[in-house]
Amino acid sequence: MPSTEAPLPAHPSDAPRRLVIVGGVAGGMSAAARARRLSESAEIVVLEQSPYVSFANCGLPYHLSGEIADRDDLLLHTPESLRAALNLDVRTGHRAAAIDRAARTVTVATADGAYALPYDALLLAPGAVAVRPPIDGLDHPAVHALRTVPDVDALRDRVDQVLARATGTRPPRAVVVGAGFIGLEAVEALVKRGFEVDLVELADHVLPPLDAELAPLLADELTAHGVALHLGVSATSVADAGPAATSVPSSAAATDRATSATSSASGPADAPDGQVTVTLSDGSALDADLVVVNVGVRPASDLARDAGLDLGVRGAIRVDADHRTSDPHIWAVGDAIEVRQAVTGDAGPMPLAGPANRQGRRATESMLGHRTTPQAAVLGTAIVRVFGLTAAVTGASQATLLRAGIEHEVVHLHPNHHAGYYPGAAAVHLVASFSPDGRLLGAQAVGREGVDKRIDVLATALRAGMTADDLAELELAYAPPYGSAKDPVNMLGFVAQNALDGTMPQWQATELAEVMASTLVLDVRSAKERTAAHLPGSLHVPHTELRDRLDEVRTAADGRPISVHCASGVRSYLATRILRGVGLDARNLSGGWQTLQAVHPSLSA
Repeated sequence: MPSTEAPLPAHPSDAPRRLVIVGGVAGGMSAAARARRLSESAEIVVLEQSPYVSFANCGLPYHLSGEIADRDDLLLHTPESLRAALNLDVRTGHRAAAIDRAARTVTVATADGAYALPYDALLLAPGAVAVRPPIDGLDHPAVHALRTVPDVDALRDRVDQVLARATGTRPPRAVVVGAGFIGLEAVEALVKRGFEVDLVELADHVLPPLDAELAPLLADELTAHGVALHLGVSATSVADAGPAATSVPSSAAATDRATSATSSASGPADAPDGQVTVTLSDGSALDADLVVVNVGVRPASDLARDAGLDLGVRGAIRVDADHRTSDPHIWAVGDAIEVRQAVTGDAGPMPLAGPANRQGRRATESMLGHRTTPQAAVLGTAIVRVFGLTAAVTGASQATLLRAGIEHEVVHLHPNHHAGYYPGAAAVHLVASFSPDGRLLGAQAVGREGVDKRIDVLATALRAGMTADDLAELELAYAPPYGSAKDPVNMLGFVAQNALDGTMPQWQATELAEVMASTLVLDVRSAKERTAAHLPGSLHVPHTELRDRLDEVRTAADGRPISVHCASGVRSYLATRILRGVGLDARNLSGGWQTLQAVHPSLSA
């Protein structure tokens, strides 16, 4: 039951008070540092159950790979440095075990016993804990997570041990379970260290938050670096290497690796030292020297639940726009709290470092009666490197919009990241969703260059509530080495304008079966492109010949709508305008053949 005592004063005050912060890292340490900057007289106590109160958890995979060579570079601050710089009382190895809201005390457990710590204001920043999937043998010594400094220490030790005993005839092997952001970073790190890697993902494509038509680009990049993909399956057990189950792998590389596992695993005595067998739900078996499991996190909200604070439906701590909980003397921030998704309005946790840092700052301002900028709904902007590719997302994906029942128009395009005539131009594959009134709802991108810049611009546009018209008019920096006079973001706006106002009606790759059955498919690519692959029954008229062959197209259509496509959607847009200009009902394939093949991989390359 919420306390009936009065909340803290809603005005700045330097009156001595004790602020107790449970948890360090992003949210907790941002709060502590802001508190000291706002109040020199406040007593600020930080309780951190681990030995590390401030570390760069987002850098852990890059320490695993060796890109960040010195482990100490991950340790941003120590209790001693925080005492010296900010006069903070940081207590590592101190776990908040219980909260007495009536007495306003926290029970703190340490190696030497427990004690009660009074507070005037309490901030909870407990973070999240790894989800433990139902895998037999999950506690096997060969199985590792990648969330904390001790995690990466243990994983690096295992990697070093495996590499030290590796022979020239058998490369070291790893299985990574979970193809989300951290899983992909772990895969890249292990490949850089010389491991053959099998990647297991329950979803039907890697990086599940990414729209399905972009995911094959990442899959191709992974397989090009020797990673074997096992999609649509889960790991069911991890055990000391022994007789393997029948192999039913999901890719050619996986076939070779699972076959090798089946033939070599005749029993524990025959297995290399410390090797395990990972059995998948499809019956295949993979040999591995180590296993990394990262299938997601859940809010670490047990302390708040036991204290009777309100939780959301997904177990996250419910807070207001200034991060105050259902108790007026307790605030909460970070991966453990419930936030609102900006597009759908859905409530739930959003475990991202950027929002957690800002939340810590905001909560402290509220605790000390300072002016606050209330929490805005969260976009979920995120980015990951996958070898030579970058993938990034912001706002709502198509799948999210469909689940929420939000009407939207999707556009796909594949512009170069800078002027095509300047050396080194690389395609940025963009997908964006717009509401019928033109408002941007979400965007995603994959490419080798320029992805971060475009997603950051689009995240800003989402925050500002911009429309397709606004994107078309954005004035962005341009010189040939950096962009184009019509930047990919401008192009996104142009294409969306055309799709939304009827200038360029679209058809989507997901509609292929219906399109093939009820319309004339017009292929306006070159003869060479068509020879490589084409849709059966389609009519081929290169776009440069279309004006001279309109009667042929009209006859073939025989009153049916015409579904036009080229490689990327540009030439077919020109063809669509020609056809509509003479009164024919024509639509353009969004994203062209590149998107069509991604959605329908059975189409020959």
